[in-house]
Amino acid sequence: MTPRPEAARNDGGVSLQRVCVFCGASPGGRPAYLEAATALGRELAERGIGLVYGAGGHGVMGALADGALAAGGDVTGVIPRALVDRELARRDLGDLRVVDSMHERKALMHELSDGFVALPGGLGTFEELFEIVTWGQLGLHAKPVVLLDVESYFAPLLAMLDHAVAEGFVRPSDREPVRRAGSVTEALALLEHPAKPARPRLVELDET
Repeated sequence: MTPRPEAARNDGGVSLQRVCVFCGASPGGRPAYLEAATALGRELAERGIGLVYGAGGHGVMGALADGALAAGGDVTGVIPRALVDRELARRDLGDLRVVDSMHERKALMHELSDGFVALPGGLGTFEELFEIVTWGQLGLHAKPVVLLDVESYFAPLLAMLDHAVAEGFVRPSDREPVRRAGSVTEALALLEHPAKPARPRLVELDET
C-alpha cells in the first residue's frame, strides 16, 4: 500500500488533508482529557483538515468527534463490523467505513491519513500507536506521529522509549519520529513539519 503524496507548502511544510487520531473510548480520570480532544477536533475542522478516527461515540473518542462535527468538520470513522454489531459505532458521521477486522481498520486509517496524533487512551490506543510507529520503522510510511501529552499522560511512555534506546533495543533514529506536543497548536505544527524522510521499505504492508 503506497501512501498518498503530500502536498508541499511555501514554508517547507506539508498540507494535511486528513489526520488520524488514536484515543480512548473511556473519558479517563481528568476533565482535561475530554477538553483537549474537543479542542483538537474543533481545530482540525477550523483548518479544513479532515478527521479520521475509530468511529466511537463515547469518552475521548466522542469528545473528539463532537468538537469536529460542531465546527462543521469532515469526520471519517473506521470500525470493525463486530463492534458495529455491538452498537459501538457512532451513527451521525458523514463517512462511516465498516471493515472486517482490526487489522483492516488500522490499514485503512493509515491509507486515509497524512499524519497521526495520539490522545490519552488505553491498551487499544497504545497498540494502534506502536503499530503505526513500527510501520514507519519498516519504511511503510513517512507520516508524522505526535503524542498530544495532556496532563503529562504520555510522560512514562516517552521515558520508556528513551530507556529502550539507552538499553540498545531501539535505535535513536527510530525513536526520533515519535514527538511530543504540549498543546493542540503545537501538535498540528509538528504534523505539518515531518521529522525526517522515509526509511527504505523493508517489507510490504501485507507482510506485517
